[in-house]
Amino acid sequence: MSEKDILNLIEKDEWMMGVLKIAEDLGFPDWVIGAGFVRNKVWDHLHGFSNSKVDTNDIDLVYFDPRGNDKEADKLLSQKLKEQTGINWEVRNQFYMHEKNKVLPYKSTTDALSHWPETATGLGVRLKKGNLKLIAPQGIDDLLNLIIRPCPKFPGGLKKVKERAEIKKWFKKWPKLKFFTS
Repeated sequence: MSEKDILNLIEKDEWMMGVLKIAEDLGFPDWVIGAGFVRNKVWDHLHGFSNSKVDTNDIDLVYFDPRGNDKEADKLLSQKLKEQTGINWEVRNQFYMHEKNKVLPYKSTTDALSHWPETATGLGVRLKKGNLKLIAPQGIDDLLNLIIRPCPKFPGGLKKVKERAEIKKWFKKWPKLKFFTS
């Protein structure tokens, strides 16, 4: 698979495109829907699962705007979107999210994604005027090769990533996954 194949997979999914359209209509600068939204779709495809809706606990809509929402405004918007769509949204301005991870301030959404736990999680997709764009600061090789590896900038390292995989039961859902330990 290539980046274009991933985008084609998303483009053919009406539910995903509907979610992306809702996000686009919010008009945030430098936004993506990331984490499990893309990762789970690709992992499902690579495991031969053909579900019509991505199996994800929430929609991680992230954006970067120094003049944008604060934590409380994002929380209220997340709740409003949940009420409107029945989907659990987590809207977060990456301008303030560095505080949670106790790292230096992020410079952009791409910079923030490079600090997310796993290389296969630290990516996202956006829709702009009908065109999809994949943002993957660590590339897509680990995602496509079913490798779970900590992002180099993630402060929790492999131990935390293994804990996340266990809690989220990734190996039960996707048995072909493997940790990168070298």
